[in-house]
This record gives sequence, structure tokens and C-alpha cells, in this order.
Amino acid sequence: MDVIRSALWKSLHSYQVYGANTNVGKTIISTAICNSLRRKFPDQKIWYLKPVSTGPLAEADDRHVGKFVSGIDADCLFQFDEPVSPHIAAQQSSGKVPSDSELLQSIYSKMSQYADRAPGWALVETAGGVHSPGPSGTSQVDLYRPLRLPTILVGDPNLGGISSSISAFESLHIRGYDTSLILLFSNHKYKNHEYLVDYFSKRDVTVLSIPSPPEWQPDGGDFQRMSEYYDILSESDPMEHALTLLKANHESRIENLESMASRASSVIWYPFSQHRSISTATITTIDSAYGDHFQTLNTSRQDTRKPLLNPTFDGSASWWTQGLGHGNPALSLAAAYAAGRYGHVMFAGTVHEQALTLAETLLANMRNSRLSRVFYSDNGSTGIEVAVKMAFRASVVRNRWDASIKDLEVIGLKGSYHGDTIGAMDCSEPSVYNEKVGWYTGRGYWFEYPTVKLVNSNWIVEVPEALKPELGSGSQYQSVSEIFNLSGRQSEPLANRYRTYIQKIIKKLVQEDKRRFGALILEPVVLGAGGMIVVDPLFQKLLVEVVRESRDVFESGRLGTHADWTGLPVIFDEVFTGLYRLGRFSSASFIGVEPDISVHAKLLTGGVVPLCATLASESIFESFISPDKSDALLHGHSYTAHAIGCTVARASITSMLAMERDHSWDDFKAQWQDSRGPEIWSVWSREFIEKLSNDPAVAGVIGLGSVLAITLKDSDGTGYTSTISQDLQSRLAQRNGRDWNIHSRVLGNVIYLMSSLTSTSQNIRAIEEFVDTALHSRV
Repeated sequence: MDVIRSALWKSLHSYQVYGANTNVGKTIISTAICNSLRRKFPDQKIWYLKPVSTGPLAEADDRHVGKFVSGIDADCLFQFDEPVSPHIAAQQSSGKVPSDSELLQSIYSKMSQYADRAPGWALVETAGGVHSPGPSGTSQVDLYRPLRLPTILVGDPNLGGISSSISAFESLHIRGYDTSLILLFSNHKYKNHEYLVDYFSKRDVTVLSIPSPPEWQPDGGDFQRMSEYYDILSESDPMEHALTLLKANHESRIENLESMASRASSVIWYPFSQHRSISTATITTIDSAYGDHFQTLNTSRQDTRKPLLNPTFDGSASWWTQGLGHGNPALSLAAAYAAGRYGHVMFAGTVHEQALTLAETLLANMRNSRLSRVFYSDNGSTGIEVAVKMAFRASVVRNRWDASIKDLEVIGLKGSYHGDTIGAMDCSEPSVYNEKVGWYTGRGYWFEYPTVKLVNSNWIVEVPEALKPELGSGSQYQSVSEIFNLSGRQSEPLANRYRTYIQKIIKKLVQEDKRRFGALILEPVVLGAGGMIVVDPLFQKLLVEVVRESRDVFESGRLGTHADWTGLPVIFDEVFTGLYRLGRFSSASFIGVEPDISVHAKLLTGGVVPLCATLASESIFESFISPDKSDALLHGHSYTAHAIGCTVARASITSMLAMERDHSWDDFKAQWQDSRGPEIWSVWSREFIEKLSNDPAVAGVIGLGSVLAITLKDSDGTGYTSTISQDLQSRLAQRNGRDWNIHSRVLGNVIYLMSSLTSTSQNIRAIEEFVDTALHSRV
């Protein structure tokens, strides 16, 4: 797997040296630190590493360090002759330009060698300023971020250096670097160090100034003067202070990491967790995250020379929110920009650019002719609450019911889940999620339905036993695309059976049982928390159509415009399935119907901040228009349409749309090409999914977009309370000779994995191999 590990070892004090600008003395200060370390810790090894160097070999920085610090190992990984920016020097060189991954792997490999020979210290010096490009052209501050080395920033003592030093710090800080220390030369004319000491003292960052090096003189005594300078500096108070601080920071970081699980077990109340099974040993300590991976504490280590942190694939995409990679700089910068421009501004009767543009972007890309309004809330559950309020009011107004009626219900699907707030819970059938909640009153009727899965290399639509008398035994298809070819399947006998069954149930509920319904609410295609269940899309399509055709059953009011709702307002809960999670911007497109209300969260902000958007039609909106203030949608949150969330969402959606436009997923799509239906694809390979489907322990498997769901057979019963998948979950968490593992979540007898939209095929194939090995190593 092509994944970078954070560089942290207990026995190796590691720091990365960045410069606020070019020519600020990074190499001289690095040499001074190394010389001081050699004197203060004579029994420890000292290493200096220059990943990329440009210019004549004789003037290379690693040679300077090796020249003035005896007994040090000074290395350079990539040397380019031209004294220009690394990306230009690399292009002009005759050798191969290293990729970002190759460069990072080389750094980590070298540091791992150091750690194996430790105890000791390692300094990694960058080139130029913070944003100087690496060989590939990537800014260094983004390039080196996965290593998450604590930083020593060399400040700029020259005119303008206050600004460049603060700007460099902020660039590092926004990207998650820990800047332990700022060092700069004293300059008694500009006195930058005096200002910076005061400025950074308020930010808990230590700034130290050291004497400037001797000026070059044409008498040939430079070596002697610099040697004396380094020797004097090594005994100075600032350097003593610096080394003491660096040592303490390294030790406190490790102490904090190693104690976090124990401290958490005594003060944290975890979600969706039975605390009788939680202990210090079961809690995963996360130091940082980058790309598809957490960097987690390696609790199995024995040798202090072994790495403290290991990559852990984020198999649940951090509860379905992560889509563009952890630590994505575009999203981080968007959040920082909005925080700086707005902070938070209230949204009742106001507007700001971020909320307005996001609303316009969402409406334009949903390609739903019904939707025209956007209401913001803070997460998927509250977005569903808003949607239900909207739909119920529309039904009340259309049918001229008393606005205070309390018996309105929803129609939905068994196993659906719409959130943990009380109203959202009431939209789901009684289940393990709500059965012990005193306020839960389950208001609805929930259909049973056929499901889609791959079993023994056959794509099947499986009908529940209770429905077989009316729907038959199901059908088998040659491909998943054929199942989603709904125009072709409309002529199947199964379609008529679906329609007749749905019509019969609806008429009984309303005409015989006298129940009143205010909305149809569905998770299109996949029921997430219900067990990653793929509902036959034809059933969902016909359910919506039958409801809309049943105006004589549900309605007693007027019919408005052509885009107006009929029967019941239709709510699509796309909190999980929307925004490319299944490979398309909107999962409604899979079933070929346009909802009247659509709810979007999770991938909306790429896992950076909470935000939800509930989109509605104009006719739904008009149901709240009245001279009476109490008829308004009296719903809101202090952080409604918060500018940070809206700005990050704009950046997230822009990135996803660009990936689709640039054909970023074509390699994945190619393996799923099929002429029997619409384009249905997955990052998970067809070969791998078919292999899983033939495993004797697997009841069925599905792969759509970034989602992989494996349903395991359990003779003791299925559902959320099943424990059959926990053994596989445990094996995935073990490394077994690998330098990475997989963090996953289970839903009873279902174990699922999700990639991000930026995952590489190389990494996906490695995960597939890991899953296959773990599945076949079961006892």
C-alpha cells in the first residue's frame, strides 16, 4: 500500500526545520543545533537529513553540516545541480523526478534506519521557504505534512521578516504542524526578534534569537571563524534553552499519546458503544489523519526503536463524512478563510455569500426540476426533522386539516434510519436504536421490500419470505447494471407485482385503517445504518410512483403546478448516499424519480465541520406563506448556515465536481462497464466482490461507489445485535506483519468499508487483499 507513516519514535527526537524565507540561515541554524546536540548528548547519535538540495555539490547543505559537526551522519536524498527552485532543477536534471510519495517514503525509510540505531536526534531540513516547491511542484508545506514532524521554524531577521515569519507560522499551523520553536538571528537594526518574542508568547510558542554568524572575509579564515562561532553558540543560553525545550516537547508528546486511552476511559462517554466492553486496550488513540488513514498509536510495540505510530485505514470514512482525504488543504484553507472573514454570523433575515452560492450550487447540480429552496441546519438528523416539518405542513395545508393534529405518520421502509433526534427517530420503525428511548413513539408504516446482493457470482433480487406469496421468489440478473436498468425492468412481471402489492397496502392503511400520512421518506438505494441494505431500485421507484398516483387515497385538496407534489410529499434522505458516495452527485438519479424534499450532509463538507442542507420544492415552501407569523417554519439553530461550513461545503463540492469532470474515476469505472444498463460502478473491483460472494461464510456482498458491504452468515440470527462480524473486524485491526491496519465499523452481521473519493486503485487493491486474507484466516 502506498501510504505514508507519521515519523515518530520514542528513541529518536525528530524535528523538521522550515524557513520563513530563503536565505534566512536554515542550514547555519541546523548546524548550530546539531553541534550543540553533539556536545550536550555525547552518547547519542546525531543525524542531519536534507531531502532535496539544489546547486553545486560542493556547496550542498549536508556537506556544510558534516564539515563543522564531527561524528554526525549528514545525508541528502535528492541532489540537483542547478541552483534554482527544486521543481525547475528536477525538470532540468537527467534523472527521474521523484514523486511526492517516493520522496516521503525515502525520508521515512532513512529516519527508520536512524531510529534503529538510536537513541539519538534527527533534523530534517527543507529547502527555501515554507511554500517552496518540492521536485514535483507540490508546496513543501503540503508535501511533508503526512510525516507530521514537529517543526523548528527559522524566522527571518531581515526587513519584512516579521511578516514572512508570521505568515510562515500560520501556513504551517493551518495544516496541522506543531511548531515547537522559532529561532532567528539577532538583527539590532530591525529587531524582528523582539517583536516576534512578544507576538508568539501569546500563542504559546517560544522564540529565541541567536547571534548572527561572522561575515565572510577574503583572508581564507572562514572555516576557523565558523568553527569558533558554532562552538561558542553551543554553550550559549539560547541554544541550551532550545535543546531543553525540544527534549521536553518530544517526551511530553509521547507521554500524552500513551496516556490518552487510559484518561479517555474514565471521562468519555462514547457513542453507539456498550461501555462494559470498552477498556484502555480497546480504545484507538489517533495522533493525526491524512488521506485515507488515521495515524494511530502502536500499542503492541516493545522496542523503543520501533515506530510509535502506524497508518490505520479509516474504513468507515469517519462515519461516512470523509470524502476528499483527511487534512485536505483546500478544505482546511476554506475553513480558515471563513473563520477569518466571518467567524459566525447569524442567519435570520440576513445573507452572506457562502450560504447563497452554496444553495445555488446545490440546486444546479441536483438536476431536480422540483427543488428550488435550501434550508440549512447542522447535521443529517436535524435536517430530517426540518424535512418532516416541511412535508407535514404541506399535507396539512393541502388537505385543510387542523394544524394541531397529532396523528400524522410517515410511510417508509423497514430498517430505515434517519437520525437520533426524537422526530427523526419517530420516522423509523421500532428497532434497537429506539426501543429503549422513552420518548419514541414510532409514527409510520414501514414496507418490507426486496433487496439486491451478489451471491455466488449471481446478482439477485431477493424477496423476503413474508412477501413471496405476492411478489414471487425474486429474480436473477447478469449484472448490477441490469438491475438498475429500470426502464427495461418496468415490463417485467415483477414490476406489476410490486405495483399491485404497494397499491393494496396503501389503500388498506388509509381507507380501512383510517390512518393519516403526511410524507413518504426513503433512503434512496442503500439503507445505511439499517445494515448497508441495497433495496431493489425498481421497488423504490414504484413506491414513489404509486404514492404520487394515489391522490384519491391521500388528498382532498387542490393540485398546483406541474412540479407540485401529489399523493404525499416525497422526502429523500441522501445524508449518507448523496454527493458521490455511490458514484453520482445525487442518489435519486439511480431510481429515476425527483423527490419534493432532499436532505444532504456527511460528504457535504468532506468531514471538516457539521452542516446539513434540506432542499425543497416551491410548493412545499409556499405551504408556510401566511400573514400569521406562527405559520412560518419556526425552526433554526444558532449555527444555521454558518459561514465556515458553507465555505468548506463549496470547496468540497467544487473538488468533487472537478474530479468527475476530469474523469478521475475512469480507471474504476472501466472494470464495471456493462451494456445491459446504466453506468453503475465501484472503486471495489468486480473480481474481488465476486470472490467474496463465493465465500462460504458470506451471505451476500454489494459494492457501489465507495461502499463495500459484506453480509456474514449467522446461524444465531442476523441484525444489529449479531456479533458474528466482530471477529473479522478484530482481524482487520491486526497488522500481522504489515505496517498498517484497518479500522472498521460493523452493523450486526454486516461489516462495511468505505474509501474516499480520492483513494488510489493501488491502495484499494491492497485493502482488498487484506480483507481477503482476514476473511480466510477465520477459525
